[in-house]
Amino acid sequence: MKKPVPTMHRMLNSLNTLLMPAALERLTLVVNHVLAGEPVATGRLCPHAGRCIAFQLRNWPSLLPQPPALAFLVTPAGLLEWCGHEMPVADLHVTVDAANPALLGVRLLAGQPPSMDIQGDAALAADVHWLAENLRWDITSDLERLFGPVIAHQLGHIGGGLSSALRRLVQLGGRWGGGSAPASRQPA
Repeated sequence: MKKPVPTMHRMLNSLNTLLMPAALERLTLVVNHVLAGEPVATGRLCPHAGRCIAFQLRNWPSLLPQPPALAFLVTPAGLLEWCGHEMPVADLHVTVDAANPALLGVRLLAGQPPSMDIQGDAALAADVHWLAENLRWDITSDLERLFGPVIAHQLGHIGGGLSSALRRLVQLGGRWGGGSAPASRQPA
């Protein structure tokens, strides 16, 4: 008897189950690196040690595998610890509109905070909102530690150009609304 051919959705779910925990652990490391680089950021989170922040992606496309639970505990050092597949009772719920994951990613890469709905503990909500609005990764300083100032400056210049292009792309996408392209111009 032949085995049924796995559907694309089932294959994506299997891949998601295999890779997503490792990806979220790496994402947590990057977020903690950015937090640790700004003493003000960790200082804002330290008073919330032991609190849980849960993220939910609203309007996630049904064709894509569902992302795992995104819950993080605030550590005494003001960093975050991913809770894994366990979903503890959250002190704060952050809902991000993810109807278009590609656009969400482009906006994040362009340095624009996502559209969020934050509910729960008021003090923690205020600090998380502040972090979303003000915290940015200074990738040039990290590149400088790896490659030296000359190469880091050149890479930073290239990255700045890409970031500007992404910001313009996002602004154009917002003007088009609904993802439709602007009407073509007719010769006069």
